[in-house]
Amino acid sequence: MKHVFWPIGWTTMSPLRRVLLWALALFSVLLTSNQTLASQVTHHRFHSEALGRDYPYTLYLPDGYYNSGLDYPVVYLLHGSFGTGRDWTSKGALKRVADRLIRRGDIPPSIFVMPESRSWWVDGYNEPARSAFLLDLMPHVEELWRIAPGREWRGIGGLSAGGYGSVNLMLEHPQLFAAAAALSPASYHPLPPVNSTAREHPAFLDEDNRFDEERWTSLNYTAYLDSYLQQERVVPLYLSAGSSDVFDAVGHSRRLQAALLPHQPGQVPMEVFSGGHTWRVWRASLAPALKFMFQHLKAPVPTDASRLE
Repeated sequence: MKHVFWPIGWTTMSPLRRVLLWALALFSVLLTSNQTLASQVTHHRFHSEALGRDYPYTLYLPDGYYNSGLDYPVVYLLHGSFGTGRDWTSKGALKRVADRLIRRGDIPPSIFVMPESRSWWVDGYNEPARSAFLLDLMPHVEELWRIAPGREWRGIGGLSAGGYGSVNLMLEHPQLFAAAAALSPASYHPLPPVNSTAREHPAFLDEDNRFDEERWTSLNYTAYLDSYLQQERVVPLYLSAGSSDVFDAVGHSRRLQAALLPHQPGQVPMEVFSGGHTWRVWRASLAPALKFMFQHLKAPVPTDASRLE
């Protein structure tokens, strides 16, 4: 708390006047403190028609959001297998990293949406997570919050199963995203390794509770790759993985990188960090991933201007 300097004659004032002056000073300090608060992280939910239940998501709003008069770029960050929408803030230090990057001018003030999926971000056997994301979540948050409308302000990223989901969505819908990032993506081709949780996840288990190889193949990024490569629009993609990843995320990421590079030279960088398939690696790669994406995303614009573009 800041020092409070009392006026001359404080000791001779009436008790009531002292209380009033004290309350006024305390209010002034609290008001100043509130004005210096940076970003906000809050948790929300809404009813999803596709899921038939509430859809939870975690939201990061930049400092000054409520009185800036701006529409902001948005990055959707997808969590990993059996994770939650709160993982990016509770384990990934998203708030601290984003605050630092914005303060330094490495990225512009932005909104981050961290939704929750029970189905590896696909329309799996257990629920239509892909449809819910595209048809329910994105329209909901982009109408409710001041997110600039249009591809140029929208990015998507994820880790592990969320990386798998972000790669699938960017390849299937390049018209929606201007940049993407996949950290240790579980984009395994042709099939997941025997130790992958994909083989025990309800999204890919058939009615006999067995891993469905055909379902995996039909939902993996290779199902969208040819169509993506045949059109002109590109989505710059940042890739990263740990050097000792037990699922060989490095090898699978390099295979994906090799498939995309002829179509978008210089726009599929990959970094290998010391470590495994862990939050240590994902925290280390979050800042470079965001900095890369914001080389391709537009900055905030006045609300009316963004609606006219």
